[in-house]
Amino acid sequence: MRNAALTLGLIGGLWGMLVGFFSFGYTDLLIRYPELAEITGGVGNMALIRSMSLIAPVMAIAGAAMARSSNLIGGALLLASSAGMWLSFGFGVFTMFPIAMCGLAGVLALLARQPDPH
Repeated sequence: MRNAALTLGLIGGLWGMLVGFFSFGYTDLLIRYPELAEITGGVGNMALIRSMSLIAPVMAIAGAAMARSSNLIGGALLLASSAGMWLSFGFGVFTMFPIAMCGLAGVLALLARQPDPH
């Protein structure tokens, strides 16, 4: 279960990084070209999106890295990352996989009671 948490968390964190790159880039465009917000609708909380674009994927990758050695901390980081992505980016076409993968990885890491056989 710890190996599954490691793999799912790493894939979810990398996919979350991709979402974070585009989200941060979009907010940067809105800062540089404010008239773009009139066309696209803008964003509700720019500071939240910009900060979670960095924090959530890093928490997912760190949680995945800790899933084998310290499953409780790793699982908590993975679940926090999943919740952060959901609250900041919403649940949509590009976010459903990192949210689901990090959430499942967090649950698997928390449920792992003993080390996986090598």
